[in-house]
Amino acid sequence: MLSSKEVIDKTGISRATLNNYINLGILSKPIVTNPGQPEGPRQLGYFPDDAIERIRQVQQLKQEGVNMTEIVSRMRNGGAQSATPTVNPPTSPAEVVPLPSSGLRVTLDEIHHPAYMINYNFELVWINESGKAELFGGLQQLPALIEERNIFSLMASKSLLDEAGDVINLHLSLAKGRISADGFRASCQGLLSAHDWGCLEKRFNEVQPLSDRPVSESRVYFKNQNRNYKAYACFFREGIFVVYASDSRAQESLLELLSHRDEMIRNLLRQRLPVLTSLAVLVADLQNSVKICSELPPEEYFELINEIWATMGTIFRKYHATCGKHVGDGMLYYFFPQPESNYLMNALCCAQEIRQEMQRLSKSWQLRKNWLNELYLNTGITEGQEWLGTFQTPTSVEFVVLGDSINQAARISDFARHGAVWATKSLISKLPAAERTRLRYGVTRQAPGGQNLFVASSFSQLSSLLERDGVYSEKLRDIATLPITEVVEISA
Repeated sequence: MLSSKEVIDKTGISRATLNNYINLGILSKPIVTNPGQPEGPRQLGYFPDDAIERIRQVQQLKQEGVNMTEIVSRMRNGGAQSATPTVNPPTSPAEVVPLPSSGLRVTLDEIHHPAYMINYNFELVWINESGKAELFGGLQQLPALIEERNIFSLMASKSLLDEAGDVINLHLSLAKGRISADGFRASCQGLLSAHDWGCLEKRFNEVQPLSDRPVSESRVYFKNQNRNYKAYACFFREGIFVVYASDSRAQESLLELLSHRDEMIRNLLRQRLPVLTSLAVLVADLQNSVKICSELPPEEYFELINEIWATMGTIFRKYHATCGKHVGDGMLYYFFPQPESNYLMNALCCAQEIRQEMQRLSKSWQLRKNWLNELYLNTGITEGQEWLGTFQTPTSVEFVVLGDSINQAARISDFARHGAVWATKSLISKLPAAERTRLRYGVTRQAPGGQNLFVASSFSQLSSLLERDGVYSEKLRDIATLPITEVVEISA
């Protein structure tokens, strides 16, 4: 007989997975006895000697792409035949083996049905092995570029637009409940052939939108498997989690999992794969924060910082910004492509609203403290294409962008003064002409007579601006040749 500890150590599975195999009937229930040791656990579960071999058979079948429902069927029938030598016909709905109720909560890692998460551009950001095998014809890995992870494009590349008709309609209903026809066209633009796009657009116009309740249910039929599933779509701020269940017992355990929304989204973000994406980066720092901190009692300084964060947080959410990690009392936010708006313009409009809100906040604190200090958030904005991933801490998951964009935005913020918003030439140049005409931007230059002259629709290398002001800054040297401009106003 083997103890549960020995089984776990020799197979590398977790205790939760061991319990799951017991409840699925893959392993017999252990015999629980006192090991008789003066130190250590008072009780241990003991398994037959063939337990390790059965677990290794399950692991082998999973590596060969067999889903968990089929594995349960094979193991219960007395064998774990490899999936490689023979190809079994798809299991009919009547032959699906019901999963017994385990009384345990299923975790994200233990979902043995197709499951994945998409953002609101309908691009895959996470998918499990069953999803790759059963929905995308054995997809090996996701493309690096986020635009190439569009779920409709991936299905078209696998010739699944007709084969997975119900699944396509489900996602079209999800899309129609969130974005307009123009937004949907923009999210798929250039990713599909004219024929595929024509078919998809026709179906988009025909389907009914699926409302974004916390969890929406739909029935779908997998034609290539001849099997009915119930699909659950769970809506989060970060995207939509979709999972399929083929029987009532599995549906119960999945609903239990979906009910723990906060825990679930943290686990999804932890497993999110790095992706190369376009983005805008905004960094805003409080001017003279050291001086302000020295003049206020600690409790009032923290009250001020918390009020700034709470007030600005609402504005950032309005423009679909994602918070990043920034040292000190400043702010770092990312703006990613959106189906219904331009992420570059979102960053600029957000900065303008922050500037206006800081003016109100500054006056409020001047009246409260009877001081002359002005509160400014100096803002730098740039754009680029960078790797986005997550860092895990014991208590949270943080979005992290690798590349030069954050450094550029932070340095531009260091240069800005008195609440100014400075942006890079590359960002302004990528705006559509109609949106660029809404901006009043440019650089203030010194005329021969010594007076300052604002030159609209112009840019300057940062080094020229520092020389004009007679300022030298070592930490700005690495962006000295970067062309930037001050965004003064954005018309409605």
